[in-house]
Amino acid sequence: MSDISRLARTLMKLDDKLADCMRCGLCQAVCPVFGVTHKEADVSRGKLALLDNLAHKIIEDPDAVEEKLNRCLLCGSCQANCPSGVSILEIFMEARQALVDYRGLNPIKKLVFRELLTHPQLFSAMMRTAAPFQGLVMRQKGAKTYDMPLLSKLVGSRHIAKLPAKSLHAKYGSLHTEGQIGIKVLFFAGCMADKYYTQLGEACLKVLKHHGVGVVMPSDLTCCGIPALASGDRKGFVMETQKNLDVIGRELVGGGIDYVVTPCGSCTATLKEWWPYFIQEFSPEHQKTIRAVAERVMDINAFLVDVLHVDQMEPGERHAGKVTRVTFHDSCHLKKSVGVSEQPRKLIRMNPDYELVEMAEADRCCGCGGSFTLFHYDLSKEIGQRKRDNIVKTGATAVATGCPACMLQISDMLSQNKDEVVVKHPIEIYAETLPD
Repeated sequence: MSDISRLARTLMKLDDKLADCMRCGLCQAVCPVFGVTHKEADVSRGKLALLDNLAHKIIEDPDAVEEKLNRCLLCGSCQANCPSGVSILEIFMEARQALVDYRGLNPIKKLVFRELLTHPQLFSAMMRTAAPFQGLVMRQKGAKTYDMPLLSKLVGSRHIAKLPAKSLHAKYGSLHTEGQIGIKVLFFAGCMADKYYTQLGEACLKVLKHHGVGVVMPSDLTCCGIPALASGDRKGFVMETQKNLDVIGRELVGGGIDYVVTPCGSCTATLKEWWPYFIQEFSPEHQKTIRAVAERVMDINAFLVDVLHVDQMEPGERHAGKVTRVTFHDSCHLKKSVGVSEQPRKLIRMNPDYELVEMAEADRCCGCGGSFTLFHYDLSKEIGQRKRDNIVKTGATAVATGCPACMLQISDMLSQNKDEVVVKHPIEIYAETLPD
């Protein structure tokens, strides 16, 4: 299909969906971007108004359309609170793709989405090569965080942790274990747990092994596709997804895969919702795999609580020393998209060395939004500061969240404020209760 034909089809779909918006403005109260800027153009109602007659606006001023469309975290808060049930996330995804269909994709994004992320071995090799040299450009800011003043044009003033020496897949290769309880899962680590927060990936594998779950972790899985999709790169999204479908399809043919488990709310939502939404972009064989994955995919917190019923277990004995006060941040995709909220809290409470205290606005977006934080870092920081303030007000010395991207954002915000608060995934806290 030509780009013009695809653009026309996309615009017609948008017209149909836009008709449901009543312009009531209830999205204002929950939009984190509007909460900072107070600009009508930054709230869903304003963006939906922009999308009326989008074809003419793209032609007249594509730069202005792109700027307005990209000032959105895609957190789903507006959609979750819309009384008319408007599919706002679908509209924004389609609109961004319409813009890319018309004007093309940024060359750097094209390289990342269509080359780097579609070749997981290349991506891992680049990370592995960069790891030994990161000390040359990193300057320590917190106990485990650093800034990179020499690369400030690329990463801004953000504080981040160092890259691990090895990715999860580099350490384990293609992992296949049988388990003892008759349940086998395909573990979809996602980019962050595989290449950055490898301690999270390790904790997941430890927990699954402890409970006798068989694990399949293919070494050639790649990005779930949400960064490309959110950037309007339909082609990159399809390429990345096809790679994963080929790998997962092979495992499903072999039989015995009961669930696809991920430790990332964004990955879970993508496999469960966005792969099926764009199912017509794929071959009949890939469509079959998409349906099978959507039926089986679960967030690992939900898998442990709802399938393995670990919430019914007695908590272990408290270790010697002071109890750690921990609070919990509901990541947007995990709660608003896939409805997982209480399960991670149950896992945290399973560790007697932690006391869970709730923060105000626990489910308000932390300001990351994937590429949003790269292109709108100052705005992202303002949104993140509100999350940091709510964390600190609890008096907690640890904060947990079920999304690695949120972990990255919250770590940055806490480090920027010199707060000595540790950021963890609920699985890491639960894994501490288990023998090594």
